[in-house]
This record gives sequence, C-alpha cells and structure tokens, in this order.
Amino acid sequence: MLIHNRVASHGNGRCVIANKPRNHEKYDRILEAAIKVFAERGFHQSTISQIARQAGVADGTIYLYFKNKDDILVHFFNSRTRHVFDHFREAVRQAEGAEAKLHALIHHQLEAFQGDIHMAAVYQAWTHQFQRVAEPQIKEMAKMYLDIVSEIVELGQQEGVLRKDLYLGLVKRFILGAVDEVINTWLHAGGRYDLTTMADPLVDLFMRGIGAGPTAAVPEGTEPKPGD
Repeated sequence: MLIHNRVASHGNGRCVIANKPRNHEKYDRILEAAIKVFAERGFHQSTISQIARQAGVADGTIYLYFKNKDDILVHFFNSRTRHVFDHFREAVRQAEGAEAKLHALIHHQLEAFQGDIHMAAVYQAWTHQFQRVAEPQIKEMAKMYLDIVSEIVELGQQEGVLRKDLYLGLVKRFILGAVDEVINTWLHAGGRYDLTTMADPLVDLFMRGIGAGPTAAVPEGTEPKPGD
C-alpha cells in the first residue's frame, strides 16, 4: 500500500490533507480489512466490529484512524483508488499513439482490478449507487478517467485513426460503459478467468467498431423486419 497521508472530509465537501497517525502499518491494515468486509458483506451491512475483527484490532482502535465507517470509504477513494488512477495516467503518458494509449489505459485498469478483487467489488458497487458516501471523490475519479479518454480520442482524431465527426461525450461513455460492464461480468463470475484478456478485444471494438465496412451496408428496402 502506498498511502502516506490521511485525508479528512469536512462538511463543505472539501478535503484537507493531514498527517496520518504514526502507525502506518495499522492504518493500512484497517483500510485493507474494511475493503474486504465491504466487498463481502456490502457497505451498509458492515459494522466497525467486523472490520476490527478482520484487521485484528480492538473496535476502539478503528476510531484512532477513522471517524466512522463513512470516513473509511472516503479514505478508500482518496488514497487507494487515487493511487490506482494515477498509475493509469502514467501508463497512458508513456505509451505512443492513440491506440497504444487506449490499450495501456484499459489493460492497466483491468490488471489493477484483477489484482485486488475486493477493491474492484467496492469500487464497482459504490460508483453505481444513487446516493453515495464520498460523492465528491467518486465524481473526481470519474472526471479523471473521462479526461484521459478525451485526450486519447482527440489524439486519435489528430492522427487520423479515429473519425473526426464523433460526438466526444458519447464516445467517452461508450468506452467507460463497455469497460465497466466487462469488469462487472468478471466480478459476477467470481473472478474465475483472466480479466486482462479482455483488453485486446475491447480496444479492437473501440478502434474498429462492429461494422464490416461500406460493402456491408444493407440495401434500402431490405432491412430486417421486427422479429426477424
């Protein structure tokens, strides 16, 4: 775990970085335990006692590091997921060309989630909630991801490998939605297969679509009828 700061959330939605308690190992252990408990039981069904038991600490020890269960979730998005998303951006930065950058983004996302199924489960479950704890943090992560996709699409248009008449907002959500569904399907399967093997098919779908080219256009008047 590469967590060096404690982030306290205030009522105005802003976050202030403060020094973490000295025992970094215990802080990390509690956060890891909480992610596991949240993933297995669901956030609302989880208790501080269950988290403490999983971490091997007393219930009261939790409150030396976190205000409450909601605060643990805020820390999860502010530290753990931020580190992962920063890794995505660095991988994209190092890749050359739009297609390689898109592959780097998707591959590293699938690899990171496969490497920690509990993190993946909590992230996927909580980002689909209607009313969410850590709403500002979730929105920031989503914006960071969509900004990366925007940069890749715009580069692809400049390189001539992506159409220039695309509606960027739709393209961003197309990519986000497809990757999101692939991860959810993997989670529902219990993580029983190599998630990263989906990176190449996803990039191929994004770059080349599902059409067979202009020769495959359906002649006027021969479109299939409903129910065909």
